[in-house]
Parts: sequence; C-alpha cells; structure tokens
Amino acid sequence: MLFNSYVFIFVFLPAALIGYFLLNHFKCYRGGKFFLVAMSLWFYAYFHVSYLWILLCSICVNYICHLLMLQRRHVRLTATLGICLNIGILFYFKYFNFVMENLDRIFRAGFTFAEVLLPLGISFFTFQQIAFLVDTAKGTVERQSFLDYALFVTFFPQLIAGPIVSHEEMLPQFKDPARKRLSAENVYWGLRIFILGLAKKVLLADIFGQAVNWGFQNYTVLDGLNTFLTALFYTLQLYFDFSGYCDMARGIGYLFQIQLPVNFLSPYKSANILEFWERWHITLTRFFTRYVYIPLGGSRKGSLRTYLNVFLVFCISGIWHGAGWTFLVWGMLHGGLSVLTRMWHRGKQKLLSAGSLQIFFEKRVVKKLLRGISVILTFLFFIASLVVFRADSLTQAGYMLKNMFSLSGRSVYLEFTGFFQVPELWYAVKLLNLDLFPGGAYYCMAVFLIVSLVLIFCCRNLYESEKKSRPGIFGTCCLSVLAVWCVVSLSGVSTFLYFNF
Repeated sequence: MLFNSYVFIFVFLPAALIGYFLLNHFKCYRGGKFFLVAMSLWFYAYFHVSYLWILLCSICVNYICHLLMLQRRHVRLTATLGICLNIGILFYFKYFNFVMENLDRIFRAGFTFAEVLLPLGISFFTFQQIAFLVDTAKGTVERQSFLDYALFVTFFPQLIAGPIVSHEEMLPQFKDPARKRLSAENVYWGLRIFILGLAKKVLLADIFGQAVNWGFQNYTVLDGLNTFLTALFYTLQLYFDFSGYCDMARGIGYLFQIQLPVNFLSPYKSANILEFWERWHITLTRFFTRYVYIPLGGSRKGSLRTYLNVFLVFCISGIWHGAGWTFLVWGMLHGGLSVLTRMWHRGKQKLLSAGSLQIFFEKRVVKKLLRGISVILTFLFFIASLVVFRADSLTQAGYMLKNMFSLSGRSVYLEFTGFFQVPELWYAVKLLNLDLFPGGAYYCMAVFLIVSLVLIFCCRNLYESEKKSRPGIFGTCCLSVLAVWCVVSLSGVSTFLYFNF
C-alpha cells in the first residue's frame, strides 16, 4: 500500500488510528499493539500476499535467536547463525540471479534462472533485525515479548523504506503509557509533516520522474546539455521522492505518538561527501558505522586501514542499493571520494598550521565563499554519480557521462517541456498569454526548476521548521489548500524510488 494513494489516506490510515486509540482508551494496551501489528501486516500484504510469509518467517526465526541468546549459552554461535541466515535470505531474493547471470557469462554454462520475486522492504527489515541480534548478543537488549518485537519490525510507517530504527529508540515508546493517548498537538504536526511530504512526492518528484524516464529511455539522442538536464531532473526527483517518504513516515509516526528518527536532513547543502552521508539516509549510515565500519576496525588501526574500511563500507552500501554493477561502481565512486576527502582534511590541518594561512581561511567571507564552492562541487559530483546509479548498464552510464562532459548542445529539447505543463500551472501561463512570448513553452519547466532549487538550498527543512514555527491560521489554511491539491493530483499514483532498493 502506498502512502500516496486514496485507499491509504481515506481508508487504511483513519481505520488504523481509530482502532488503535479506541483500544488504548479502554486500557486494552495489548489489544492495541496486536491491532497495530495486524494493520501493518495488511499494509505489507497489500502489495503482494506472497511477501507476507517471508516477513513472518523472518520475524519468527529472529525472535527465536533473540530468546536463545538471552540464555547466555552459545551466544556467539547463535548470533553468527542468525546473521548468516538473514544475509542468506537477503542474498537469495536480491542477489542470487545477479550472481548466477555473471557466472553464466564467465563460464558459459547455460544456467536457467527461476523468477525470484523481490519482497518489498527486505533490505530494511533484514538490516533492522541484524542490528537487533547483534545488540542482543552484546547484552544491551532485555527480553522482549513476541508482540513487542513484531510491532518493532512491522510498524508500517518505516517497514517498506525505512528509517532503519533501533530497539533503544522504538521499544520504549511502544511501551510508554503516556503515548497511548491521542494528542492534538501531535496530530497537527503529524498532518502537517505528512501533507508537506506528500506534496514533495506528488507535486514535484513524480513530475520530474516523467522527464527522467523519457531522458534515460532516449539517451542516445540527447546532446550534452539535455543529458545534464536529465541527470539534474533525476537528482531532484530522488531528493523529493526520498525526502517526501521520510517526511510522511515521520508524520504518520507523530499521529501514533511515535517519534521516528530523522533520516534526511538537507543533504544537498553539504560541503563535502562526508557531510553528505551524515545527512542522506542517516539511519543507513548509522547502521553501517555501528555494524560494519567499527567491527572492521574503524579508525583504530592506522590511516591506511581506516581508508580501506571506509572504501569497503561504501562498496557494501552500493551493493545494498541494488544487484548490479552500476550500484557497485556508484558505491566505489562515493567510497573513493570519501577517502580523498579524509586525506584532504588531514593534509589541510597541517597546511593551516601556519598562522597566517589559518587567519586568512578563518575570515567569515572566505569561509562562506569556500563553503559555497564546496557545496556546488559536491552537488555536481552527486549529479554525475547518479547517472551511474540510474543507468541500466555501465555502457549506458559511460555514454551519458561522456556526453555530459562534451558540453555539446545549446537548447533544451521541447520533449522535456511537456512533462512540466501541469494543468494548474499551464492554465496560468495561458491566462496571462505568457505562452505567446519567446520561449513560452519553457516557462513551466523553469518554474519547477527554480522552485525546487530554492526549496533545497534556501529554505529550512521540516525538522528545522518544527523547532521554530508554531501553528497559525494562515499556515493551516495554506496546508489545507496544499492537501486538497495533492489529493486531486493522486490520479497518477507512483511508487517510491527506495521501494526498489
């Protein structure tokens, strides 16, 4: 079930809220949890019923491992078997065919491949449960009831595309009696965040997505300028798609009196790739830091080992996003730049040890100028890397990147403009006769680009605005209009990009 669908907004979400808080109102707390688990399973099964047995089996097996480890006998063996089983299931459903296809190409063995159905959200709920097993093995998790554990895994706002939550931030909230009562303030903030996230998805990401699909399908006829525009459109689509999902998930969490961790924090404002990954998919970065980077040795075993660990983590991150060479290369690009950035930071500290240089670089104007240049360069790198991420093959990625850097082309293809001529905006253009002016067909596209870039680089994100804004009549009216606009625009429902990862 999609957040941006009529059945979710007008049927599922109201039913889940009413049932959950009604049961809690009559002090039936276990019944409320059971009801929320049942609704979450319905939410998951709505996509494909066959997904459900995989999720249920995964929950049962991991819970049994949790109970066995709490007995403090054969803890390491149980944890190892549990983690291997999780990784094995993830490998089979997500990577088995990819590996077999490549082996077939190398050895020409003529393998036949079964159609393996990739369960939605398997990367997310598998990593979440691996983290739970590791923490249980460390002795930082108390015994949990099966109901609490099932709710921890299946809570529907974060089940399909994250955030990857940890036990210490979720389980206490599910058990807190104060969170069993409906809060008017949380309902307001929940609806506000949900509507703004929905607007990002429906009114921005999906529009850019149409242009992106056309551009990547017709990449052989694009010149350098239009190839760059295609990559820019995808960069904006991915931003508003993932940011919109994170906002909607947090908004729904608020409605249920549950605070999900912030997972997206204006990453395109980052001045380097290290800062970028502190802002983009924050909980995934946290998972890799805690459960991959630190166990590999982190930064405790010298510079060379640190750089190798960083690079390996990004390679794993790339493969996590999908089974394909493009994802691995994308991870290697980010890993390589992360290593170079760490080297630069170390070298810069030595360079700035000279007093005169340090004074110069500490000047406010110089710092702002250098940060602005760094933000632009980081953004351009991410645009280029997303060509590899989105392309169907390395050949296509190489062709498009070569095209981009050729700097050919002077005009934007008219085919792009049609995707941005949404009825509401195009009607205003026609009403004002702006379409009669030179370049009138491009005005709608220009509006989308300008508004998107202003929102990304010049405005506070929702997490920042939560702390500084207060409910008001004008804001509530604007929010209501935006909600109606989104609902009217839901006819072109599309899935979230991170559902594929």
